[in-house]
Amino acid sequence: MARIAVFPGSFDPLTRGHESIVRRAVPLFDEIFIAIGENAEKKGFFPVEKRIEWIERVFGDLPTVTVSTYSGLTVEYCRKIGAEFIVRGLRTSADFEFERSIGQINKQLEPSVETVFFLTTPEFSALTSSIVRDIIRHGGDPLPFIPIGLKLI
Repeated sequence: MARIAVFPGSFDPLTRGHESIVRRAVPLFDEIFIAIGENAEKKGFFPVEKRIEWIERVFGDLPTVTVSTYSGLTVEYCRKIGAEFIVRGLRTSADFEFERSIGQINKQLEPSVETVFFLTTPEFSALTSSIVRDIIRHGGDPLPFIPIGLKLI
């Protein structure tokens, strides 16, 4: 049976931290779906179509990585595509507490799905999409924080 994982998030925008997690997860799974969660109540900073384009460009060299969108519960999406793993990154102990709670609820909702945590590498532990958006909003240079070669603005 194929080991299929879902890496859910807004990826608004994709950061070097996200890229690091995906590239480190690739050897462990047969297929990884980078799943952009769509929330009708929340407008993204960048259009979903742009985020899809960027993710496809960054991971074009990895045939086992696919980008998709979904709405609703992540475990429902996992069920739909046959994924048994959810990949999440942990930067801080606060992330751990938050992600642990979600992982435990997901386990109750769908016992066949395991959450797999990847520790963020030290150089990306302070990096968030929110910080990158703030840098852009205030006219700063986001290039050190996004995948090499990616142009957001």
